[in-house]
Amino acid sequence: MIIRLVSAALVAGFLAAIVATGLQLALTSPLIIAAERYETQAQAPVSPPAPGFASLVVRVHGGHDHGAKDPGVSGGETAPAWQPGPGLPRMAFTALATLVGGVGYALLLGAVLLACGREPTPETGLRFAVAGFLAVALAPALGLPPELPGMDAAPLADRQFWWVMTAVATAMGLYLIAIRRAPISIAGGLVLIVAPHLAGAPETSHAASALPAGYAAQFAARSLGIAFVFWAVIGLAYGWAWALFGRKATAHA
Repeated sequence: MIIRLVSAALVAGFLAAIVATGLQLALTSPLIIAAERYETQAQAPVSPPAPGFASLVVRVHGGHDHGAKDPGVSGGETAPAWQPGPGLPRMAFTALATLVGGVGYALLLGAVLLACGREPTPETGLRFAVAGFLAVALAPALGLPPELPGMDAAPLADRQFWWVMTAVATAMGLYLIAIRRAPISIAGGLVLIVAPHLAGAPETSHAASALPAGYAAQFAARSLGIAFVFWAVIGLAYGWAWALFGRKATAHA
């Protein structure tokens, strides 16, 4: 069972990474490169991007973390963190980061399917994958939309805590609504889904940015679109791979 779970997750994560990486390079990379040009012109250090799937893309592309101020260092800044070089190295690290995330999410999806007593199929995998997209990508993005280099952001620790809290609360809420289905469970699920947004995401200082607002809107929309495709491929591919490895095991037996 464990071997079958891991094997299906590897296949699903690999296929999802191929699709998502291609979409990232075509849709979000040009926006990141353009934002880096604005950031370079402004010469203003900013905080790292909000956590989540879209931020993984921004972190891998790099080019916007200039290091924290340190009075003990000449010039008042520490050396910038290591970043992959432009061109092929950047593309390779983007693909690697997406692959690691894809396999991890596929393992989580498979574990949740089995824990809920659902036989993994492409249809069931897709339904649970949509729930994963809602919990991990869409719900956190309502308070912390994907950010481009040069955009003002709240402290990283605050954003990470709120992202994790929102993702977990949304996942539990969806479970209570879609799986348990009792009236009290549905009410509790709705409360869990809404609670993080009532508490509110960490606020930024709303400092002026040289980055055009249209770039930020396009990046957020495209990142969420890629995240949805990413999760959909994971769900469909996991169900297909689970059945494939099951047939192979039966044939060998």
